[in-house]
Amino acid sequence: MISKNEVPSSRPIAIWLLIGVGMIVIQVILGGITRLTGSGLSITEWKPLLGAIPPLNDSDWQHAFDQYKQIGQFKKINSDFTLSEFKFIYFWEWLHRLWARLMGFVFAIPFIAFILKRQFRGSMLVYPMLIVFLLGGLQGAIGWIMVQSGLNEEDVHVNHIRLAVHFITALILLIYILWFALIILLPNEKRLKLPAQKKMLGWIIAVLTLQLIYGAFMAGLKAATMAPTWPTINGDWLPHGGQPESGFRFFTDNPFVVHFIHRGMAYLLVVLITWWWWKSRQIQFPKNWNQLRNAIPLLVIVQVVLGIITVLDSPVRYSLLVLGVCHQFVAMLLLLALVTMFYGTGGKRNN
Repeated sequence: MISKNEVPSSRPIAIWLLIGVGMIVIQVILGGITRLTGSGLSITEWKPLLGAIPPLNDSDWQHAFDQYKQIGQFKKINSDFTLSEFKFIYFWEWLHRLWARLMGFVFAIPFIAFILKRQFRGSMLVYPMLIVFLLGGLQGAIGWIMVQSGLNEEDVHVNHIRLAVHFITALILLIYILWFALIILLPNEKRLKLPAQKKMLGWIIAVLTLQLIYGAFMAGLKAATMAPTWPTINGDWLPHGGQPESGFRFFTDNPFVVHFIHRGMAYLLVVLITWWWWKSRQIQFPKNWNQLRNAIPLLVIVQVVLGIITVLDSPVRYSLLVLGVCHQFVAMLLLLALVTMFYGTGGKRNN
């Protein structure tokens, strides 16, 4: 933990961390585009440094395409692909990986500069920054393991469980860096002491986290396209169809059950956030906190509406791409807003 006395009031460090938050949000969006365009398995090699350079001539492009032709995704669903179509999916996976490399530089170079300028203090350097780099490295490793698992002749897509793990570890990194920045920007004397509010927000964040996991399941199983209807699921109020999985897999591998749970938790979040917002109206928040409080219910309503439209338009590939990315982006904004409010209500300042 970082104690209050060890945290420097260093805005450059906080700005650096917030830039990292923004870059991770972009990276997650690029990951969503990669998934929705089916691009994730287009690059069959992992070259941490040289992989930043894409094929530069016709021979290199043909070699990359020939490697892609060896895996099941090409043989089973993309066997009619032209080289031009392959370049399209290659671009999104390449950009996703390139942005990850760029994030590494953006974190590492200022980190070294801050050390040389002695702007870090105490355990602020040792533990939190070590965890940031470990989480970043873990995220990259999980991403490659996820892709490598699909480079065979049987699978045509990355496993949805691995996809969810990759997504959630990215969000853990996102929130950890945000929290670190908030510690610098908002010391305890600027935070409100509202334990009841903080407890309610904690439960809401827990439900949202589960909802985000099921959102990754939805994407991995392509569950939206299997039931492009609302408010029912292909005419049924309860899930019906799919593989008759048993045990825990019934709740994670059946696309119609996943779809049902994802919708149900969305409605639950609307109720919980509305309840929290109504209860919080009795509290006189400072102006900035009041604006954030009012933004949260608006974000969840936009998110639900986007989710409904995304499902209804999911058979149209371009619509699914645009709406799906917007849906994912608003979900991250909602998470960031809730975590910021959660942090802000856990201080020692009496309202």
